[in-house]
Amino acid sequence: MMRRPIFQFAFAVTLVFGLGWTVIAGDAPSPSTPPLDTSSAADATQPVAPKWHPAIASKDLVAAPLVASEVDKRILSELEKAGLHPAERCNDEDFLRRVSLDIAGKLPTPDEVRAFRASTDENKRGALIDQLIASPDFGVNWGRYWRDVIYIRATETRSRLNQEEFTTWMAEQWNQGVGWDSTVTSMLTALGNVQEHPETALIFAQGATTEDVAAETCRVFLGIQLQCANCHDHPSDIWKREQFHQLAAYFPRITERRVMQGKPDFEVISVNTERRRGEFMHEHPDLFVRSFDRNRDDKVTKEELASGPKRINGKKSEGAKSAKMASDDKMAGDDKMTSRKKAAAKKADNAMAKTMVNDDEMRATKLNPKLIDRLFEMGDTNKDGMLTVEEIKAIPAPMNKRRGSAEHYMVDLKNPDSLGDLVDPKFFVDGATLPHGQTDEERRSAVAKSFTSSENPWFARAIVNRIWAEMLGEGFYMPVDDLGPTRTARYPDAMELICKNFVASGYDPKWLVRTVANTEAYQRKIQTRPASESDLPFVAATPVPLRSDIIFSSLAQVFDVDDDGMAGRVGKGKSKKEEKRRPFLQSPRFQFDSLFGIDPSVPKDEISGNIPQSLMMMNSRTFRAGMAAKGETRLNKILAQHKDNREAIRELYLIVLAREPSTREVEISLAYIDDVKNRPESFEDIMWSLVNSSEFISRR
Repeated sequence: MMRRPIFQFAFAVTLVFGLGWTVIAGDAPSPSTPPLDTSSAADATQPVAPKWHPAIASKDLVAAPLVASEVDKRILSELEKAGLHPAERCNDEDFLRRVSLDIAGKLPTPDEVRAFRASTDENKRGALIDQLIASPDFGVNWGRYWRDVIYIRATETRSRLNQEEFTTWMAEQWNQGVGWDSTVTSMLTALGNVQEHPETALIFAQGATTEDVAAETCRVFLGIQLQCANCHDHPSDIWKREQFHQLAAYFPRITERRVMQGKPDFEVISVNTERRRGEFMHEHPDLFVRSFDRNRDDKVTKEELASGPKRINGKKSEGAKSAKMASDDKMAGDDKMTSRKKAAAKKADNAMAKTMVNDDEMRATKLNPKLIDRLFEMGDTNKDGMLTVEEIKAIPAPMNKRRGSAEHYMVDLKNPDSLGDLVDPKFFVDGATLPHGQTDEERRSAVAKSFTSSENPWFARAIVNRIWAEMLGEGFYMPVDDLGPTRTARYPDAMELICKNFVASGYDPKWLVRTVANTEAYQRKIQTRPASESDLPFVAATPVPLRSDIIFSSLAQVFDVDDDGMAGRVGKGKSKKEEKRRPFLQSPRFQFDSLFGIDPSVPKDEISGNIPQSLMMMNSRTFRAGMAAKGETRLNKILAQHKDNREAIRELYLIVLAREPSTREVEISLAYIDDVKNRPESFEDIMWSLVNSSEFISRR
């Protein structure tokens, strides 16, 4: 197999250096276009938010094909003003492959290619779109897309533990047509075990850290980059530092914690106390000791700290009860203690018990073994295995005094060690506020309502822009996660039409994908990308790289195997311990993604291939075995069924590239077969070259 090094090298060069997604020979370059007129763009210092009217004058426009037609008219009008002529429709083969990959994440089969090409139904493209959206693969494909959006920028590396559960959950949301507003609300208000409640994914991925959660929810769900205003007013946008921290004030009362239920797991919970355990320990070391002191010796051991305060009859913790008993004993044995002192001591104990009684808050800040070890390392000065009140007092307080607070504080940049300024929740779009002291559930429900409101234009624009960009290779705004009042959309009228009807559809993701796929802009023929960034987009389709999941699924289809059948040697092996705890890390799909995964928010023209990807595609034993012309492989079956080399070449092209080969491609392949003089080996090389072509791993 693979006898011809020069043959391999030629295609390897195409793969490595062709991953800039250039178009195959024969496509005409796009016409020269004048620069985009930006005279109406909003001044960065005087931003003017685009008008937003979510109400729809004609309900008939909610029908996806009708909206698609109106969108095309508005795009065409802009192109005509610029003196541009859009590319013609792509052929049926290209459309079938394109829409199958974009909507369902799978290649069409040779039979589907032949049937679609032979069909004379005038509405066959619309019918195919509906068929693909109705298939379970629709949700699976887009669930994987959103998995990449959420996890690719995760700050909590352990969040990968629930990525498969999240993918399944998101797939169900999209397959069931759950409104995007409802899905986002679930993610913003999520609580619970991360595997049982996969909607916790975004919060878990950001480590339930107040500022990170605020910044990421704003970027992903509103398409607005607010994170630069964390430390200072945004240098190139209108956002003020205060606005960022007012948004962050919706999220200070969430935290993640590790739980043990047969295996390591995590959960996201609300913490509505004013201070968490670390602050309580330094502010009230005597009460801290007494809350854990089971044997009432005024000291705590590692075992006592690890066991933690426990509920008694659902009312008080074991530590609180023990501390109360100790206090009572002390007062009973002190004849000289006055009634006033007794009352003060009792009040202090009651305050301590009240602080400790809430089980959710206690468990949320329960000391983990590493922290306990650290406390003894820093505080157990006499090395007797116990901590006293005096030893705890000597332990340095945490540098970040805001960490663990139930309220949000904006750091005083002139005095960063101070607590900072207390900030109450306020949403920067509609000015909605919450009074001081609201619970976590009340805060996040309020911000979810503001995020998903039909009066909030950025919520619809963010998802519309994302889906359009994912399917056409470029959005109305670029990058897809950097919208805002100082940005100007290309074809704003067309985008607003989709957004308004998307809101009227009930934020139906199926409606949105159906609308985009039905546009002529989506169905145009591919042409090379204009050199100037100021050129109007959507004159023609643009070749873009496929996501790793789609490439992987396509390879599995070509080899006629399932995911398990793709098990190979992609990436390094994991330890048995890690394999037991995280089985998905051993899956071929996950390992493939570790090499080919891309950030869906990055512009497609900034994505390029690399040497490790090329080496894996060329040298993987799994892939080479899948392309062998022997045994039960797909290629061997093709050669057995098609004795004529021309027919075998045609079938191979249909399987790998979902199209018929050109006359020139057939001639080159036949000449190569004659030159090698070994039918199985020559077809192995041909199949290898097709799988390693830039056409296979891009969308045409």
